[in-house]
Amino acid sequence: MSSETTMRAITQDTLGGPEVLHLTGMARPEPLPTEVQVRVHAAGVNPVDWKTRRSGGMAGVMGDPPFVLGWDVSGVVTKTGFGVHTLEVGDEVYGLLWFPRQAGAYAEYVTAPSRQFARKPVTIDHDHAAAVPLAALTAWQSLVDAARVEPGQRVLIHAAAGGVGHFAVQIAKHLGARVIGTARAAKHDWLRSLGADELVDYTTVRFEDVVHDVDVVIDLVGDGHDSTSTRSLKTLRPGGTLIPVPSGAAPGLLDTARAQGLRASAFLVEPDGTALTRIAGLIDKGVVKVEVEDILPLEDAAEAHRRGESGRTRGKLVLRVAP
Repeated sequence: MSSETTMRAITQDTLGGPEVLHLTGMARPEPLPTEVQVRVHAAGVNPVDWKTRRSGGMAGVMGDPPFVLGWDVSGVVTKTGFGVHTLEVGDEVYGLLWFPRQAGAYAEYVTAPSRQFARKPVTIDHDHAAAVPLAALTAWQSLVDAARVEPGQRVLIHAAAGGVGHFAVQIAKHLGARVIGTARAAKHDWLRSLGADELVDYTTVRFEDVVHDVDVVIDLVGDGHDSTSTRSLKTLRPGGTLIPVPSGAAPGLLDTARAQGLRASAFLVEPDGTALTRIAGLIDKGVVKVEVEDILPLEDAAEAHRRGESGRTRGKLVLRVAP
């Protein structure tokens, strides 16, 4: 299925369940000026992948199928376009590409602007590096750029054991915060090992009944499930900040927060090679650990989606593209 000008990729011709994903052959993309071509060794799987598979991309950005899913990659630079001077052929890189436009990470080759990539952390392999970009950048940008977390603040992280959540716990701790997480009890010991100071089992207690006076809430669940964002307002101290991540802020949430003397800020992650370089440094120093629950071959993308949609994954799922 692959040749010098073609590649294997997972595509879909219609919206729907995991069964719409199938392996096919297509032309390799060629780098334009300021872009690089990367041979993909592994691709990360994220909730936005299966949400896009089911209902299309945000605000029609992806267009109608057919399209190739995936935004997270780790691999090796194989070509450079005119004007690229930060990367060379043979460099090991990782990145969040083109988000929220189509990046086509579920494929053997991708192209993107060179500055959307960063050099891969040297202490982890491509499988683990592919699990990092979207999730860790979401955690970094929500905590550092949107919430502006400072040492000594109390930070509540919902879905702390998930792909974004386990990075958010570690980055918040690195920033000097006291970290409170919501997760099932079976994952509490692991989250404590990552730096969580307090944990709440959301299956046995309403978190707003036991958590109060926090400075920042990073909500990785959203109002679509049991009004998690709206309920989180009750946990904030006066002047506190809520960052609702999934699908942005629900209608009226920002106004409700403002009326209560709180701040709520809609959020969407952006490609950021500079931040990925900083995150790679934290990984290589052992400050941030990458949790990968399982690695599946590219042709098993549908199974990865089925498992991801169960909502019980610890850390990330990854597709191995290159042998």
